[in-house]
Amino acid sequence: MPQLIYTLLLMLLAVVTFGDTKACNETCSFTVDYEHDRFLLDGKPFRFVSGSFHYFRALPGSWRHILRSMRAAGLNVVMTYIEWSTHEPKEGIYNWDGIANLEEFIRIADEENLYVVLRPGPYICAERDMGGFPYWLLTKYPSMKLRTSDADFLREVEKWYDVLLPRIKKYLRGQGGPVIMVSIENEYGSFSACDHEYLSFLKNLTEKYVQNDAVLFTNDMPDQLECGSIPGVLATVDFGTTDNPDQHWQKLRKYQPKGPLVNAEFYPGWFTHWTEPMARVAVGPVADTLRTMLSSGASVNFYMFFGGTNFGFTAGANGGGPGEYQADITSYDYDAPLDEAGDPTSKYYTLRSAVLEYLPDPDVPVPPRLPKMSLPPVKLNRYGSLMSTEARQALGYHTKSSERPLSFEALDQHSGLVLYEATIPSGTNRDPLLLKVQDLRDRAYVHVNNKFIGVLYRENAIDSIPVSLGQGERLQLLVENLGRINYAIANDFKGILGSVTFDGNEILNWTMTRFPLEDYSLLQNYVDRYSGYEVEASRNAAAQIFQGTFVIHSQPIHDTYVDPTGWGKGLIFINGFNLGRYWPLAGPQVTLYVPRHILHEGSNTILVIEYQQEIQGDAVITFTDQPKLDGL
Repeated sequence: MPQLIYTLLLMLLAVVTFGDTKACNETCSFTVDYEHDRFLLDGKPFRFVSGSFHYFRALPGSWRHILRSMRAAGLNVVMTYIEWSTHEPKEGIYNWDGIANLEEFIRIADEENLYVVLRPGPYICAERDMGGFPYWLLTKYPSMKLRTSDADFLREVEKWYDVLLPRIKKYLRGQGGPVIMVSIENEYGSFSACDHEYLSFLKNLTEKYVQNDAVLFTNDMPDQLECGSIPGVLATVDFGTTDNPDQHWQKLRKYQPKGPLVNAEFYPGWFTHWTEPMARVAVGPVADTLRTMLSSGASVNFYMFFGGTNFGFTAGANGGGPGEYQADITSYDYDAPLDEAGDPTSKYYTLRSAVLEYLPDPDVPVPPRLPKMSLPPVKLNRYGSLMSTEARQALGYHTKSSERPLSFEALDQHSGLVLYEATIPSGTNRDPLLLKVQDLRDRAYVHVNNKFIGVLYRENAIDSIPVSLGQGERLQLLVENLGRINYAIANDFKGILGSVTFDGNEILNWTMTRFPLEDYSLLQNYVDRYSGYEVEASRNAAAQIFQGTFVIHSQPIHDTYVDPTGWGKGLIFINGFNLGRYWPLAGPQVTLYVPRHILHEGSNTILVIEYQQEIQGDAVITFTDQPKLDGL
C-alpha cells in the first residue's frame, strides 16, 4: 500500500495544473505542503520545470519572443535575478525603464502563461560586475563587509528592499499575480562569512513584504547547506549533470527532511572567461539527468535556459589563474538551449522532448529562428586618442590630484578607464629601468609622453615593464576595469591600489583623469567637433577612436554580429548603445551580438575605441550573420 500511495503521488505531481495565471477562482496561493513533499498552487498539487532568463541581458523588444520560446519548450516558470546595480546605478537614482523594466518583464511572462520566480539577492553572482552590487557601495563605505551583518551594509540593503519589494508585491501569487517564489540571498553557503545574523535579517526584511503571498527559498550547492539554509525557509540545491541525483537529494534531506525536491540551478551549459575555450556541455547527459530528476517528482530550473549578453560594462570576473583574476567574456550565450540571440538550438529540441514526457504540451508552436543579416564592410574614420588634449577636454571627468593613485571607487567611477599621470624621477643613467605597478586592477596601457610602450595585466600577474631612457619625462598609465569579481565578493576595488615604483623608487604626485564612457553624447560631440590638431601628438597612443556609418536600406531589420577580426581589444558602440568589450586577440569570443532593436532603417553609426592594436591602413570592420564564439 505505501508503494501504491507513492506511485499515485508521483502521478499527481506529473499532472501539473496550468492555465491562465490570473484564473484562481477564490483564493490565489502558492504554498509548500511539507507533509506530502510538494507544492500547492491555489490548493492543487504543482511542480515546475523552469528556465533562468535575466531580463537585464536582453533588450525588452526580445523578451516576448524568448519567453514564448520557453513556454513552447514545455516550461511553466521563468526564473530571474533582480540586479541592484541595474536599478540603482548611482545612489538614490533609480532606473525602472527599458532593460530595467522589471514589471513589464513580469507582465509579459504572465501573458505568455509562465509563472515567475524572483531572486532579488541582494547578491546574485550571475557573472556580473561585483555580483550585482552597485559599485557606489565601495565609494561610500570603503571598508564595508558585503554579505554580512555589517551595519552599513544592512542599512543600504534595507533602503533598497524598501524601494524594490513594494513594486513587486502586487505581482505575488497571493495577490493574484504570477510570482510564486522569492529567494533569500544566493548560494550563501559558499561564502566564507557564514553570517546567520545577516541571513536572519534578510529573511525578516523579505517576509515583511512577501508575507504568505509567495514561497521564500534559499539555494545552495548540496555540500554548502549548513551555512546557506535558513530555519523556516524552503531549502533547494544546485547541481549539474550526474548519474546519481539521489546523492544530492540525500544531502538536502539532512537539513530538510520533508518538502519538495528542487534543483534551483541545473546547468545545461556554463560560462566562459577570456582566453579560455568556449564552454560547451553535451546535451545527452543533461537530458538523462533531467529525466531522472523529473521521474522522482522533483522541480527543476535550468540555469541558463537563455543566457543573453553582458552589454556595456556589466560582465564580472572570477578569482583564479596566476593573478587570481579571470574576466568574463561579453557574451553570456552559456551554451544554453536558446542561444545569445534567443533562437532555439539543437539542445533546445532535445530538452523540450524530455520536458514534454513529464509536463503537458502547452500547445504553443516553437517560434522560428529569426533571420540574421550581414552587411558590407564599413570604413571607419580616425579621431585621435582618448589621451589627446582635445579628447581629455571633451571626455575627461574631474581631473584630480593626489600624492598616491586613487582607486576608481575613490574617484566615484563605475567602469571605463582612468588615466594616471606623474613625472618620471630623474637622476640615474641606467638604461632601461624597471617600472613596477603594485596591485594593479586590472589592465594598464603604459605610455611615456603619449607613446604607448606596453601592457601590464593583473590576470597574468604581469606588473612590471622596462622603460628606456630618453623617451620622455611624463609617465601615463591608462587603466582599464575589466569587471569586478562576482564570486566570493572580495571588495574588488579597481585602478592602482598600491605603489608605483621606478628603479625601486616610489613615484608620487599623481593626476587622474576619469573616462567613465557612460555618456555617449560626449563621445559624439567630440567626434563632431574634432579638429584633428592632436593627431600627430597622439598617433602613437593607445585608446584610438574610430567612427563610421553604415546603411540599412529597408525593413525588416534583423539581428547581426559585428566582427572585429584584425582589431585588438576595446569597446564598440552602435547608435550610442554600448555592445560591450571585444577582444579577438584573446578569444574565444570574436563577434559581438547586435540586437535588431538598436538598429534602424537608413544611416546607422558605429564607434570603436581600440585600446591597444595599431590599425594599419584603412580601418575597416565587418558585420556577419553568424556568431563566432569559438575563436580559440
